[in-house]
Amino acid sequence: MRTQVTSEMRRIHVDSFHIAGFGYWDGCEAFEQLKIGTELELVREDDNKFDPYAVAIYYGDYKLGYIPRAANHEISKYLDMGLAGIYEVRITRITPDVHPEQQVEVIVYVKNQK
Repeated sequence: MRTQVTSEMRRIHVDSFHIAGFGYWDGCEAFEQLKIGTELELVREDDNKFDPYAVAIYYGDYKLGYIPRAANHEISKYLDMGLAGIYEVRITRITPDVHPEQQVEVIVYVKNQK
């Protein structure tokens, strides 16, 4: 089934996932400030020695972690082309009483460029 994009659509769902590495970066420092609906930023890390398609997720100056390896390949291509502005990333779920790798779920959209 194909999705037809109309001028009334504001965005298209790309993917949803938990932030990888949340417990290893600044997630714990920023956790109390994070809310459902909070907008986040994607930053390409093309020099990442562990993953050539690494895309970090930031909340202001806080590095929260990464897009999981299984989901970052396509998004990294568009970021490499300088198209970071096409993406909208928001927190969709916060679950404080689970393992840090499962605490914050985000959704990625492509914004309508009209």
